[in-house]
Amino acid sequence: MNNINIRNVAIIAHVDHGKTTLVDAMLKQSGIFRSNEKVEERIMDSNDLERERGITILAKNTSVFYNDIKINIVDTPGHADFGGEVERVLKMVDGVLLLVDAFEGVMPQTRFVLRKALELKLKPIVVVNKIDRPDARPIEVVDEVLDLFIELGADDEQLEFPVVYCSAKEGIAKYSLEEDSNNLKPLFETIIENIPSPDGDINGSLQMLVTTIDSNDYVGRIAVGKIYRGKIRKNQQVAVVDRDGNVRNAKVVTLYTFNGLKREEIEEGQVGDIVAVAGISDINIGETISDIKNIEALPFVQIDEPTLSMTFSVNDSPFAGKEGEYVTTRHLRDRLFRELETNVALRVKETDSPDAYEVSGRGELHLSILIETMRREGYEFQVSKPQVIYKEIDGVLHEPIEYLTIDVPEEYMGAVMEKLGTRKAEMVNMTSAINGYVRLEFKIPARGLIGYRNEFLTDTKGNGIMNHVFYGYEPYKGDIQERSRGALVAFETGEAVTYGLYNAQERGTLFITPGTPVYQGMIVGICSRNEDIDVNVCKKKHVTNMRAAGSDEALRLSPPMELTLEKCIELISSDELIEVTPKSIRMRKKILDPTIRKREAAKKKQ
Repeated sequence: MNNINIRNVAIIAHVDHGKTTLVDAMLKQSGIFRSNEKVEERIMDSNDLERERGITILAKNTSVFYNDIKINIVDTPGHADFGGEVERVLKMVDGVLLLVDAFEGVMPQTRFVLRKALELKLKPIVVVNKIDRPDARPIEVVDEVLDLFIELGADDEQLEFPVVYCSAKEGIAKYSLEEDSNNLKPLFETIIENIPSPDGDINGSLQMLVTTIDSNDYVGRIAVGKIYRGKIRKNQQVAVVDRDGNVRNAKVVTLYTFNGLKREEIEEGQVGDIVAVAGISDINIGETISDIKNIEALPFVQIDEPTLSMTFSVNDSPFAGKEGEYVTTRHLRDRLFRELETNVALRVKETDSPDAYEVSGRGELHLSILIETMRREGYEFQVSKPQVIYKEIDGVLHEPIEYLTIDVPEEYMGAVMEKLGTRKAEMVNMTSAINGYVRLEFKIPARGLIGYRNEFLTDTKGNGIMNHVFYGYEPYKGDIQERSRGALVAFETGEAVTYGLYNAQERGTLFITPGTPVYQGMIVGICSRNEDIDVNVCKKKHVTNMRAAGSDEALRLSPPMELTLEKCIELISSDELIEVTPKSIRMRKKILDPTIRKREAAKKKQ
């Protein structure tokens, strides 16, 4: 039996192709807001980090009504590192809007999410967005999308996809480029005509799959998911089946449905509805809420494995405990294991040390967002250099490979190819220039990308665009050189002064300014040579009867390099750590004492 008044659809696309802007326009045109209501841009990006970075990190639900039909919309992240969010929410929907930029066309993430959608036999609608761009090439982009569908093995029905041309920013959609339009009506109608209404037996016993976990200070954990069979009622006694098949009893205390950006309490939800259930305190993603008399679990989507790991440990630097609110092993452990409840693509493993945990994720951004979130919550800890996760397949060591797409002006092509060659990249494809830009496609070991983005921006003078997505595992490609420059390491604990920094800046690029507290073993800059140098940034000029104490002020310092978390993750070497606190991000040597550090380095060379 079909629930004909519902359509469940996810919007999938590459990062920055306009998904969240399109959802904004759909919400505004469906009459969700009052005419005089002030509405922010990118309404769905509710998280501070999402607003700052202009990317979607968490998948979110909303709904609009069009001609009495409820369209449940799931806004998904566009970055490959948050693919775990996309994979599980695709279980909630019956079709996808594949959004493609009218200039950039098919990008790596488009390929990744589309493959997942096609495997689940979801009905696709292709939306070519940003047709108002002066350099838009919508017709060629539709051909590229068709080639991608064929390459990914789409069946005949999926290849007959409808196309809608759109400008999310202007809030218009068209069936053809020649049409005039001043609203999104063609898009709404295409969704209603082409996305199937959800299937399922409304009179059968309840089955609901939990795909997202939310929480609320008043009602606790909230499970969000789609009802596959039957009905769910407020105050109903239900059975919860976990991923291992264990069953426990629970009660639905409150039931919500999504209406625009708000959750509304309802008495009953039925097959095809996407609902939120409160009152089951220990519920997790991937579990099935089932009828207590007929307990049947639903299969959960297979989430791709992590490819990168970092060690999170308790801060043991001389400045430990000065800036953070949560600093102990217990705090760190509880927070990391709590993250596992909502972040399904993450893995946390205990190590030999009671103070350190191995945290594995999809990529640098996936892990750096976790670090930044914890830092803002008041946690203080240390992280190591990211390491790729190797696998042994048939007795041969394999490593994760990324598919890298680079758009770069022709004049910088040589520099990019030369750098990538040293990082074991293998060119797969090269497309002729559009507006002076060449598209280069490579397969590259994941470890070859660590620390490359900064170099890439320098080599292309900020004009290049790079995107990558996990490709698969291939045999180990050989050694790749670590950072080519050494570190400037503080020689003693104290406060940096202009005179000391002036002498140190001749050796490389500094990270700190006068007045910054430093400790022995803290990294204060990057050396211009490939060796570590100890520098005394606390050294003051001695006052004599010939020199006054104030003559320091005449010394000119170069502006320091600003240390962001991403910059640290790119720069860090294997014998170093990043110290993360709510107020500061510092780099340090694992061994702080210079004498012991040199002795250990000499032992390794023997």
